[in-house]
This record gives sequence, structure tokens and C-alpha cells, in this order.
Amino acid sequence: MTTFNLLLLPGDGIGPEVMGETRRLISWLNENGDDRFEVQEGLVGGSCFDAHGISIQDETVDAAQKADAVLFGAVGGPKWDDVDYDVRPEAGLLRLRKDLELFANLRPAICYPALADASSLKRELVEGLDILIVRELTGGVYFGEPKTITDIGNGQKRAIDTQVYDTYEIERISRVAFDLAKKRRNKVSSSEKRNVMKSGVLWNEVVTQVHAKEFADVELEHVLADNCGMQLVRNPKQYDVIVTDNLFGDMLSDIAAMLTGSLGMLPSASLGAADAKTGKRKSLYEPVHGSAPDIAGQGLANPIAMIGSFAMALRYSLNRVELADRIEAAIASVLDDGLRTADIMQDGMRQVSTSEMGDAIIEALGTEG
Repeated sequence: MTTFNLLLLPGDGIGPEVMGETRRLISWLNENGDDRFEVQEGLVGGSCFDAHGISIQDETVDAAQKADAVLFGAVGGPKWDDVDYDVRPEAGLLRLRKDLELFANLRPAICYPALADASSLKRELVEGLDILIVRELTGGVYFGEPKTITDIGNGQKRAIDTQVYDTYEIERISRVAFDLAKKRRNKVSSSEKRNVMKSGVLWNEVVTQVHAKEFADVELEHVLADNCGMQLVRNPKQYDVIVTDNLFGDMLSDIAAMLTGSLGMLPSASLGAADAKTGKRKSLYEPVHGSAPDIAGQGLANPIAMIGSFAMALRYSLNRVELADRIEAAIASVLDDGLRTADIMQDGMRQVSTSEMGDAIIEALGTEG
């Protein structure tokens, strides 16, 4: 029996509700599985601000550093709109990303067959869709300096954001993408704007070099970011793994997410560099949806993205791929049976609460086992 240490950070809004269903699943696995999951919990975001006046405490960050995986719910809401910028709820998540050096953001876009008709695209374009966007998370225009707004006189202002990438940043995110592709359909599409941006020229050059030296057995194609967005709408199943920078990854992953029919269904992972001795990576797993304070506490939240994020933790951090597959199959089975939370409700289906969806997934997992 292997023991894994998990840090759960429910956060705000519907975060505690969806994390609650994930916690129940973890408890079921402790009683029925081969491994042991030790769970520690902490405050983050608005809930931490209410208790301590900051968005995350040092001891929580320290616990995240030591955990085998961090599960994160959601943060923020109108209640904290007027707090100081440095202690806003989102600052807690940004500090975790920075201190854990989580440079690789993995956002899968999976269209469950039962939800194919919920997509804005035709069923034949999205049914069976399974692509993975690997986004560089700690560099690029979001972090580059200078970043200023300057008064230049005559009633005019000038805003500057700087797109900056160094070779090592592109190398390490490329390796993550190629490694993941080898476990999938063995294809990487690298997306940038080398036709108009010098950072795109370097991105293309470095990805090509990493491919030639280390991953020549993986298929590689280069696609301009604007064309990639168009292709995601025209023929999304042509892609397997898309690797791209922070800005384009932000946009392309949202496009890909909506192909599936529900932004609230999708998990994500943020990974750090592999430890030279152990091979383990610092990691944080969170649903793509936000805190949705308007439905908090009403039993309307969909726990699938949070449970799916735990499945990603099993797959990428804990090396329990078979168990991750079982959880994802249980989710698909429940959807096939016609159960829907309010956000994915369709005619002829049965609407269930947050806890009822959690019950059904655990029951389906038990039936599988």
C-alpha cells in the first residue's frame, strides 16, 4: 500500500461544495482501494482573507510544497471586490503558481458522447473529441517587463505590455508537450505567431530543435495561432496536443473548452519541473469553472470538473493511471445514464443535485471495480 499526501484548498463560492464531493470520493477510495490518501485542508482566497486578512498563509504554501498533489477549488466573488489588490482572493492562486514554479498548464478538452449535442458545433465534429492544450503559464506577455501606462501629454496615454521568452522556458514546456503526446496519439501542434512576432520566431526555432534532438519519433507540426483558433472550430479532432505560450494558450484553451458544450465540465492541471532525483513534479489541479457565487450553497454546482481534476492528479502526479481511467469512465457512465446537474441539463434527462451527482459517480466507480 502506498500513502499519498493531498492538500485540499476548497476556496470560495461553489469551491467547498465541489471539493466536498471529491473528498467523499477520496474517502471511498481509502475504504475500497489499494492505496491510502492522507488529506490536509487549508484556506485560500476570500475565505482566507475573512479569517486572516490575506489570501493565503505561509504555512499553507509550505504544505503545498510538501504535498504529492494540491487540489484547488475556486476563489473570488463580489464580496471581495473592494479589498486591496495584493490580498485579493486571486492572489492566493497566483502565489501558489509562482512559489511552486508551476510553468505548465494542462487543459484537456474532452467531449463526452452524451454531451455532444450540447456543443455549438455539429455532433460529428466534436463527438469523441479528446485534445490537450499545454500552455506556458509563468512567462510571456502576462509577466514581461516593462508593463506600464504612461501619460505622454496632450491628453494621450501609452500602454506597454512586453512579450518575453527565454530559450529555457520554451524548451521545458516543449518537453512536457512531447512527453504527454507519447502517451496519447503521438502528435504535437506548436502554435505561435512567427510571421509577426520575434518571440514567435524563437518559439518555433526552439520547439523545432527540441523535437529534432529529443523527440524525433513524435509527429510535430507548426501552426499560426490565429489559424489554430480557426481550425479548432473547423476540424478540432485533427489535434492531439497543442503547445503554446501564455497569451495564445489562454485564448485557445477557452475556445477548445467550449467545443465540449460546457466550460464547467473541464478539469485542469498546473505542473512544475521534474525533480532531478525523484522525477516528481510540484502540481496543482483545479476545475476550469469559477467560484459561481450566485449558485453557491444551493446544491446546483456540477462536481464533475473537480472530480476530473482529481483524476488528472492520479494520472500525472500519483502514477495511478488505471484508477484515473476508472474515474473518468464512471463520469461517462453517469452521463450516459441521463443524469445532469443544472448547468448541463438537457430535455429528457434527469436533473440532480451536487451531492446526487457525487453519489452516482461513486456508485458507478464501485460497480466498475
